[in-house]
Amino acid sequence: MGSGTTPKWYREIIRFLSVKPQFVLWGNIHDQYPFETGSGLTLVNLHNYLRYSLQEEGYSLSVSYEPVRGFALLGDQKTNDRNEALMSEITKRTWKADARISPASMTEAGDIIESLVENNKAYCQIIMNFASRINDIQQDGLEEFFFRMYRLSRRCFPVMINPEQNAENNKEVVKNRVKYNLLFWLLDKVNDLPPWYTLDNPKVRLLPIAKPDNMLRRFIIDYYAPKIKGFDEVDDSKQDQNKAMFTDQTSGLFASEINSILQIVREDELSFIQIGEAIKQYKLGITENPWSRLPKEKIKNAEEQLSKKVMGQERAVAHASDILRRSFFNLSGAQYSRYSQRPKGILFCAGPTGVGKTELAKSITELLFGSVTSYIRFDMSEFGHEHADQRLLGAPPGYVGYDMGGELTNAVKQNPFSVVLFDEIEKAHNKILDIFLQILDDGRLTSGSGETVYFSECLIVLTSNLGVYKPTDQQSELNVNFSDDPKLMREKIERSIREFFIQIKRPEILNRIGDNIVVFDFIRPEVARKIFDKMLANVSSRLEEDYKIKLNFTEAGREKLARLATDDLTMGGRGIGNALEKMFVNPIARELFELDAAPGDTFTLREINGSDMGWKLTLSKS
Repeated sequence: MGSGTTPKWYREIIRFLSVKPQFVLWGNIHDQYPFETGSGLTLVNLHNYLRYSLQEEGYSLSVSYEPVRGFALLGDQKTNDRNEALMSEITKRTWKADARISPASMTEAGDIIESLVENNKAYCQIIMNFASRINDIQQDGLEEFFFRMYRLSRRCFPVMINPEQNAENNKEVVKNRVKYNLLFWLLDKVNDLPPWYTLDNPKVRLLPIAKPDNMLRRFIIDYYAPKIKGFDEVDDSKQDQNKAMFTDQTSGLFASEINSILQIVREDELSFIQIGEAIKQYKLGITENPWSRLPKEKIKNAEEQLSKKVMGQERAVAHASDILRRSFFNLSGAQYSRYSQRPKGILFCAGPTGVGKTELAKSITELLFGSVTSYIRFDMSEFGHEHADQRLLGAPPGYVGYDMGGELTNAVKQNPFSVVLFDEIEKAHNKILDIFLQILDDGRLTSGSGETVYFSECLIVLTSNLGVYKPTDQQSELNVNFSDDPKLMREKIERSIREFFIQIKRPEILNRIGDNIVVFDFIRPEVARKIFDKMLANVSSRLEEDYKIKLNFTEAGREKLARLATDDLTMGGRGIGNALEKMFVNPIARELFELDAAPGDTFTLREINGSDMGWKLTLSKS
């Protein structure tokens, strides 16, 4: 193995063979590790990596111990056949290469380990597999076993085996220097052993094992890339570009996961230039890009479709449509990298209440999925507490709910192809806003349980009322109003948004949002009338479809109702809906009861009047 591919933790083991009898390996212990043999590169588990590697250092005996299952020789048939007699002599027990010794007690297990560590017939390594689970299995003598292993670390001595070979060649001098028989503890977490075991114990070396670094990932892809279909069909520059992309996009993955991606490439017969798609398939659990399945004509006419739901907001609709079109061609973030992991798009919708900010997210969802309810929504006013991030990401290890995951991470994991709406984000705690740094930049989040969730296929929509109200008046007075020129209003709101993120010391969030801030205009009178007509039609069609009751309107009655419902537009479309409910929906329901309406009836609204007692309609039955 070359020094560039030999892990740092293993180089430390080699360095301390003469001074450390025990090593605690913790962290990424269940992964696979690349090992170079005469026939090429192979990925092996950790105990086999130790077996193969330490054979080169003269350790001819490799023994594995697992809770419940017991001891077993590690090696091929030829090696184990040769070592059976030697192991039987050392431990005073009969060993068979194809069988395990299952100790009746922890005392017997301690006896076997002590005899192996203290032997001077062959260099030996004992690997304590699944050592983190020893405490979970209630076994008699466990505390005594730990003490015996602790005492063994303090009292054992290094040995020199076959010293006569030292003079024959230099390589054997290195192999046969005085060194210990080794005991390896393989732990998930460093504190899975009793704290006193490693505290101030100079004979035990703690070695963290990290996920594959950039150099190791590049080494793996350099070896396997020529075996991928189409590798020789691209020039050297393209080969290097795709190798670099693979190395970058597999950051944070286990070597076993990299191997799984390469397996996807082989099974799906993907070409070398399609390796990025295999990475996406593995991360998201999808077999193809769902954005590319959208009807092209639907995306082409996105503005027309969205404008039917979101009226009077041409700039916002145009911006959203551009995002959908670039997502269709997989161009989101392409200026940074061909295989960008950033979300499909980000929309920061700002402006007065009731003007269509949330409605735009719903409309985009309906356009993509055919259902207005398929989006993922979070009301950020519910996340005003500092520790509310646990609701989104999940509780950290050791806390209640650790195994349940977070609301956000669970939702996106279940459906990575989503519109995710964060309503009124200024009401969230500043710590919660830090989540957006990871989402908008890296396109991923790590849940409380350590699982990575990817947002690269999501469209992120943020809404806010920042800049609409004067904060000194506790949002009681508008900072912008109908008389403002739309351009001046946009400037006021955008300035307030910038000041907000600077004030909370999160300018980097603003930088990641970029030019995707879309300021919604007030609902103007001509747009208000369209909204009114649509809402009134919704009420009429509901009655006709569900109860076969038809409503007609005189011109005067309809005009008066429209004028009253759209008189005050400070609350936007939602205000029109509230007024219509008070002036029309409640009275019409009351009148239909009083007139004993039945299926097939037709009523005409002739007059509407209001008083201290409420609103009353004048209806005639046809």
